[in-house]
Amino acid sequence: MAPPDSPPLLADVLRRAAGSLARAGVPDPQVDAELLAAHVLGTGRGGVQAAIVRGDTLDPAVAEAVESLVARRATREPLQHITGVAPFRHLELRVGPGVFVPRPETEIVAQLAIDVLRAEASPSPVAVDLGTGSGAIALALATEVPHANVFAAENSVAAFIWTKENFAHTGAPNATLAFVDLEHAFPELDGMVSVVVSNPPYVPDAAIPRNPEVRLFDPPVALYGGEDGLDVVRVLSRVGLRLAHPGGTIVIEHGEWQGDAIRSILSADGWRAVATHPDLTMRDRATTALRP
Repeated sequence: MAPPDSPPLLADVLRRAAGSLARAGVPDPQVDAELLAAHVLGTGRGGVQAAIVRGDTLDPAVAEAVESLVARRATREPLQHITGVAPFRHLELRVGPGVFVPRPETEIVAQLAIDVLRAEASPSPVAVDLGTGSGAIALALATEVPHANVFAAENSVAAFIWTKENFAHTGAPNATLAFVDLEHAFPELDGMVSVVVSNPPYVPDAAIPRNPEVRLFDPPVALYGGEDGLDVVRVLSRVGLRLAHPGGTIVIEHGEWQGDAIRSILSADGWRAVATHPDLTMRDRATTALRP
C-alpha cells in the first residue's frame, strides 16, 4: 500500500472499483473496472493491465474521474453508454441513450449475411439491413464486403441520431442510410436484393428482461415485438419477399426459443430452405431462408 499522502496506486483504485461493481451485481466487475480506467486514461485494457504490473500510480484527479465512472456503472448504466462506444466485429460504434447497444451474438448474424454477399456472382450485390439501429450490421457488411451496395433503414428518431453519426464516422462509400418505415423501405430495390438482414425487436411484451442494463436503458421499441415477440418478424418476412431477388436470402436474429416459430412464419409465406443457426454459445440465434 502507498503512504496516505502519495498518489494512489492504479491497482488499489481498480481493486476498490471491482469490489463496488461486484456488490452492485455487475457481471464482470474486474473487466468493467479496467475498461473504465482505460477510457479515462485514453488507452486500451491491455495498457491498463500493463500499468498495474508496473505499479503505476494515478494523479488524484484521474483517480477521482475513474471512481466517478465506476459509481455510474454501479447504478447498472451500461458500460457502453458511459464510454460512448461499443465494439462490433472490427468496428467501434458510437452509442448512447435511445439506441440499442450491439451485442457480440449479433456478430454471427452479420457473418451469415456477409457470407451470402461474398458468394454472390454479381460484381455489386445488394444488401438491405432493416431496423439498423446503431448501424452495426449494415456497416459491417459495407466495410467487409466493399464491392457490395448496402442499404440500411431505421425508423426511430432517437436511434437515427446515432446511426447517422456512425455512418458518417465509418465513411463507407457503399453504404446508404434512410429514415423510413421498415414496411415501405427501398421500393426501388424490389426484386434486386441478395440478402435482407435484420435484428428486430423480438422480446414478447410480457417478458421483461431481468438484466437492468437492458430493462432500464435499451429503448423499448428495439426490444419488444408484440405478444409473442414476432410482430416485426412477420413484417420482415413480407418485406423480404418484396426486396429479394429469386434465390436471395433473408437473415433474421431472434431469441434461442423462437427458431421453430420463425421457421413456420417464413415457410408459410413461401420462403424455401429455412434453417436456424446457433451463435458461438451454441444457442439458436438466427434463421435464414431463400426466396423462391
